Amino acid sequence: MEDLNPFKIAQAQLDEAAKIMNLDPQAHKILREPMQTVIVNIPLKMDNGKTEVFTGFRVLYNNARGPGKGGIRFHPQETLETVKALGAWMTWKCALAGIQFGGAKGGIICDPTKLSSGELERLSRDYIRAIGKFIGPKVDVPAPDVNTNAQTMAWMMDEYSKMVGYDEFSVITGKPLEIWGSEGRFNSTAMGAMYILREAAKRMGLDLKTARVAIQGFGNAGKFAFDLVTKLFGSKVVAVSDVGGGVYSEKGLDYDKLVAATEKGGSVADSGAGSKITNEQLLETNVDILIPAAIENQITGSNASKIKAKMVLELANGPVTPEADKILSQRGIMDLPDFLVNAGGVIVSYFEWVQNNEDYYWSLDEVYSRLDKLVTRSFNEVMKTQEDYKAKNVKITLRDAAYIIALDRVAMAMKSRGWY
Repeated sequence: MEDLNPFKIAQAQLDEAAKIMNLDPQAHKILREPMQTVIVNIPLKMDNGKTEVFTGFRVLYNNARGPGKGGIRFHPQETLETVKALGAWMTWKCALAGIQFGGAKGGIICDPTKLSSGELERLSRDYIRAIGKFIGPKVDVPAPDVNTNAQTMAWMMDEYSKMVGYDEFSVITGKPLEIWGSEGRFNSTAMGAMYILREAAKRMGLDLKTARVAIQGFGNAGKFAFDLVTKLFGSKVVAVSDVGGGVYSEKGLDYDKLVAATEKGGSVADSGAGSKITNEQLLETNVDILIPAAIENQITGSNASKIKAKMVLELANGPVTPEADKILSQRGIMDLPDFLVNAGGVIVSYFEWVQNNEDYYWSLDEVYSRLDKLVTRSFNEVMKTQEDYKAKNVKITLRDAAYIIALDRVAMAMKSRGWY
């Protein structure tokens, strides 16, 4: 039976790549655990006058290549193990992208749907007060993640600025444009994935104009992916799902109907855009491209043999388990790993940080052009690494190739700094 503990999965992926590349055992030992773990308990006065206590986390996984970088999640099932795993993946993601950040992650165990706007603001500000001495523009730079957004980041940036006594815009990314966020930040994760998809389709000889697509997850990343894959390439999205279920239509789904259903607080399953399907059925739909854009551990050892897509484009973090990785690879399915595919968000967060530090801001076209250049370079480096190993008669997955590049970069930075 597969162990679906996210941090154990992150460690297993690391161990596999370390073995293939003969990573120095000392570097391997350092990279298996986070460098700093902060757990805080936050007393919050609720609107009804009662005080509730919320637990929050901030993990700085590795900062050999630069300040920690990673989002903050508000989720009722948030765990320290998940935050550690996401911090590890952020470390590899930033290294693979070639940007001057290490990896970090944060979160609060809470259900934001049960909190008023005032309670959310107070919780956001109290969290920053609790972790304030562990973050900073040269230390650890948070960003939005699941159930947090530009408004949450604005509150957090404002609270940190109050703590230090001056405006510190570069402490947090994913901010509104009015307080010096970056153009292109809010669809950057999906946009980066589209550049990867374009390059991968060329390699496969897949015509994106006639491609059929299924998207699991209809949050920000999933919505933008639907919008972009249809507008940029003319692909047909035939299946979409969210936590409430999914819909399928052979003719292609109506984006506006899906958005209308979710904006009313419902599920895409209630949109009337197609016949109802389950999340499990969506993953096994007969399509060219499957885009998991929801949560971890969706494609596992138990369902990987049923995946019919020619390509899996991992927009979510950790949607494919190590056991599933091997099965997809054996079946000849091109599985493009998460920390290559979804790096667009952190790359444009990096651009925002650079712009905040320079006090000079770029146009949307300039942001997209720079993003395209970085993710295309990463894709080509991953493909070349896989090919180099193949030439040595060693078969590795694309995830292994991405890990080998990232681990080598982090290990070299640690060695140069004298950490081992």
